[in-house]
Amino acid sequence: MKQLKVAILGQGRSGRDIHAATLQNLKDRFQIAAIVEPLEKRRERAKKEVGGVLYTDYRELFGKSDEIDLVINATPSYLHVPVTLDLLRNGFNVLCEKPFARTAEEVDSMITTAKENNKVLAVFQQSRFNAAYREIKRIIESGILGRIIQISEQYSGFNRRWDWQTLQECNAGSLYNTGPHPVDHLLQLLNYDGMPEVKCYMNRVNTFGDAEDYVKLIMTAPDRPVIDLEISCCNPYPKFQYSVQAQYGGLCGDDSHLDYKYYVRETAPEQHLTRVPIENADGTPAYCNEKLEWVEKSWNINDVTTSSDASYVPSAPRQEPAAAFYEMLYNHIVNNAPLEITPQQVRQQIAVMEECHRQNPMSRLS
Repeated sequence: MKQLKVAILGQGRSGRDIHAATLQNLKDRFQIAAIVEPLEKRRERAKKEVGGVLYTDYRELFGKSDEIDLVINATPSYLHVPVTLDLLRNGFNVLCEKPFARTAEEVDSMITTAKENNKVLAVFQQSRFNAAYREIKRIIESGILGRIIQISEQYSGFNRRWDWQTLQECNAGSLYNTGPHPVDHLLQLLNYDGMPEVKCYMNRVNTFGDAEDYVKLIMTAPDRPVIDLEISCCNPYPKFQYSVQAQYGGLCGDDSHLDYKYYVRETAPEQHLTRVPIENADGTPAYCNEKLEWVEKSWNINDVTTSSDASYVPSAPRQEPAAAFYEMLYNHIVNNAPLEITPQQVRQQIAVMEECHRQNPMSRLS
């Protein structure tokens, strides 16, 4: 089996805890050949944990594109676009961390540059392989819930944050930090190629920076459900991470457990619109009331037999979607298999986020 040689830019929470950790478990397909990290302490740690050639600046890789099959851009968010463009122009295939960019125009620039240099450009949206999301998608597409009216996703809790990912100048804030995962989910479930109708409300609540830490995003499109996303740092009582309202029933749950139900249409009482007052048998006023037969089902992440996609049931939910993503990317680079998550798809996500920020201009720290 061909082993791809990889360089990882950055050894922070993403570069070390996700990318390096995942690739260490995929050594039959990937070899971490180089680590680029400007901080000496992190380089020393990487030398012990990962190995490979150590660099302080990604430009030290230039001229070595024949030795590196893939560069993972896990630099801070504000460097994603310029560093990715630089790498593509110097002959490297690039996997870029999220957020992919700040604007759709920046995405277009990266797509064009990748095509001009005949290089692979991919975006690390590993949550597309999240087992619960894939199960929700299967349930919706099966038709058992009927017409979908609203799909909600929530990433909420109560917390305060004071790192660089609270600063607008760093292309940060809750929508760019957390939003790429649920927005990707929801746009896929919306299944609309154009720009959806977007209404967004942002606020700063518990952040110590100048970017938002509360987001309420509503999207819809012709003949499509209402999409409701909440990312909040001021909700101490979050309820359902996922919720679906539909014609025949609905769904709720989180990454580890889903419940869904739908009524049996064949046994439902036949009803007709009436314009006269409804009465009980004794003539007293009545309200519309009927007994429906419900089918109730559940899905658990650790119960392989209940999953329609057992290969993606994670034993460690954070890592397994990442491994599935890398398997897909490996097959794309080595076997020319389709790239399941394309930059063009992520462009729609960035266009939505760009519109959200346009609707919610915020002052910046001086």
